[in-house]
Amino acid sequence: MLSRFYTLTDHPTGLPKRELFSLESQELPDLDEGEVRIRNHWLSVDPYMRGRMSGVHTYVAPFQLGKPMEGGAIGEVIASNHPHLKVGDKVSHMGGWRDIAQLPGDSVTVLPDHNVPDQAYLGVLGMPGMTAWTGLNLIAECKPGDNVLVSAASGAVGSLVVQLAKAKGCHVVGIAGAAHKLAWRESLGVEPVSYRDRSAQELSDAIKLASPNGIDVYFKNVGGICLEAALSQLNEGARIAVCGMIDGYNAETPAPGPSNLSQLVARKAKMQGFIVADHWASYGYFLNEVAPQVADGKLDYKETIKEGLESTPDAFLALFEGGNTGKMLVKLSD
Repeated sequence: MLSRFYTLTDHPTGLPKRELFSLESQELPDLDEGEVRIRNHWLSVDPYMRGRMSGVHTYVAPFQLGKPMEGGAIGEVIASNHPHLKVGDKVSHMGGWRDIAQLPGDSVTVLPDHNVPDQAYLGVLGMPGMTAWTGLNLIAECKPGDNVLVSAASGAVGSLVVQLAKAKGCHVVGIAGAAHKLAWRESLGVEPVSYRDRSAQELSDAIKLASPNGIDVYFKNVGGICLEAALSQLNEGARIAVCGMIDGYNAETPAPGPSNLSQLVARKAKMQGFIVADHWASYGYFLNEVAPQVADGKLDYKETIKEGLESTPDAFLALFEGGNTGKMLVKLSD
């Protein structure tokens, strides 16, 4: 059987060029003992993948030039040489950026039965959702009544953070850019704040207007002026969960740090970075809390869907141009 997959031809500088992604194909070998073959139906593209393109080992190994790229995917087992996986099983795995994946069965997870669309396990009930839940509850220790600020509040992670915080009875402010994204936040009872065409001081003033009692929790997906503006509005004992720095992923030179980092000292605040994989033992608790809300339609999540394997690089690049509302997904034909 033929498998089509993307490789990276060089390590990018700045925003990757489309021509660095090469669509290749190969005939798959017979299954080894314990392997499964999966026809992918859904692929995930995520900002963290930019770091894997640098050739530098960070918290995850980099993509190897000329080798199949990887990413979250949902598919169906079409051949199995594994004792616990059978043909027809719907599974999640990391053999994305391709149409047919052949993997060790022990690296594949059968989808839980929560009466939700399969692709939800790549978004609201997958890594982005788990990141939101982990950062808000385990890192920032959000409590009912907290004043919560979320940057990139209309992305796959931020859009769930604001709703989980609202469900706790928090006052929530969401930073976003495009008007339709701000309108979505407002429809959920979140105070929307735009960062577009604003200095750090102007953004700080807007945050103060939206949350006059200050900020107890800041869920940070973005650095730059968003961080500087947030630091100026912290309450004493505030907690900052650092999920990502998407504004700097394609920077060719290091960006200057915020000029007011001393506010962490003055406000006796805590800022902690985290990698969601380190907390995956809590995934069951996350599912038990969030999956019923998704199934019952109590959580409003959005997906931006691109069609066909050939659209995968474009879907990834669109993440850095504000091209997604909610989770960015690639849908493959059946």
